[in-house]
Amino acid sequence: MATSQGNLWEGSVRAGKTVASVLRWLKFIRQAPPGDLLMIGKTERTLKRNIIDLMVKWCGPSVVKYTVGAGELKVFDRLIYVAGANDERAAEKIQGMTLVGFYGDELSTWPESMFNMARSRLSLANAAWFGTTNPASPSHWLKGQWIDRANRSLTRAGQLRERYDCDAIDMSVFSFTLNDNPHLSPAFVSSIKREYVGMFYRRFILGEWCLAEGAVYDMWDDKRHVIEHSRLPRISRFLSCGIDYGTRNPFHAVLLGVGPRPAGASGMALYAFDEYRYDSRARRKQLTAVEYSAAYRAWLGALGVAPGVVGATPEYTCVDPSAVGFRAQLHQDGVMTAAADNRVSSGIMTVGSLLARDRLLVSDRCKGLIAEIPGYSWDDRAAKLGRDEVIKANDHGCDALRYGTKTPEMLWRPMLDLTDMTT
Repeated sequence: MATSQGNLWEGSVRAGKTVASVLRWLKFIRQAPPGDLLMIGKTERTLKRNIIDLMVKWCGPSVVKYTVGAGELKVFDRLIYVAGANDERAAEKIQGMTLVGFYGDELSTWPESMFNMARSRLSLANAAWFGTTNPASPSHWLKGQWIDRANRSLTRAGQLRERYDCDAIDMSVFSFTLNDNPHLSPAFVSSIKREYVGMFYRRFILGEWCLAEGAVYDMWDDKRHVIEHSRLPRISRFLSCGIDYGTRNPFHAVLLGVGPRPAGASGMALYAFDEYRYDSRARRKQLTAVEYSAAYRAWLGALGVAPGVVGATPEYTCVDPSAVGFRAQLHQDGVMTAAADNRVSSGIMTVGSLLARDRLLVSDRCKGLIAEIPGYSWDDRAAKLGRDEVIKANDHGCDALRYGTKTPEMLWRPMLDLTDMTT
């Protein structure tokens, strides 16, 4: 059925979208008429991980030949160009091409300009495009301009719908849910459903195109998630300290460690152990990077982390990636730093998932963070334009928490033994 000019597989995670689309793309590569072929992902790295590695696994390295960084691969001895769609300038990468076909991974994460440019390059006879996406906002350009106008769609109930009005475009849409993948065990389906909460559950499990609205962490409960500092367990490792760097805006650091869950619960949890916050507007004095570095190190050095033990040394200081000068100063002062993982939706999803499972608790010393979380909300105006954005006000502690949690995820995940969470 994927014989239209546009062919899109959309729906929940792990539902079989990638497998079905890649099989169709491989068939198209073998049968496509002369002309350029192109594969696009959010980045070239994610395209390799999600799609190209799967093609190599199925067909073998002698059939699918990929050289990292070359911007191209060969499949069945057919040259295919590779590009990333990570920002608005990405469209410049493919200007001038004459395409007979392209494959797009994670289309809802692309700027609209990249998709429009790729579509405009399909000028050869029998040209076609193939792509996958998870749902996003119902106001997203992909939903309104393409999915809602497709002349053929296979619904989740397995029914084929066809449109014949003048607004319809030559496009087939295939909608998937977890139940459409017969290779998933009931235990895995149950565990992956526990991975997502709130808006992310509706999109990535139910396959709904829904708005990001209301509180970001709608599962937050002071009585459930805040723990008295005197009742904190012994922290076995201080993994990270997330820092949202500010000069005019507040500087906020949140120290995170791993320790046993409270009495009555098995396993380990992440703890927001303490925070350091400096608001230059309230103090009426701006600090330099040198002064912030000294204050940060003095704060860590004075923390009482256990009976008779003073001073904490996080394994990574995860700094807002835009604060290049501050990172350089910390490095000069002997502090190990990392550019924080600043993917907002991904970081929010991770923090929310931990909160929902009571695997992230916050010490009552983190007063600034605790005050911010209930008001940390999605931006309704951005949502109506198809963008998932948070309101940029009173969010410095939430950003620091997100940096400190998401960046060292590969360290804490095996320590917490999260059998009910997936990567």
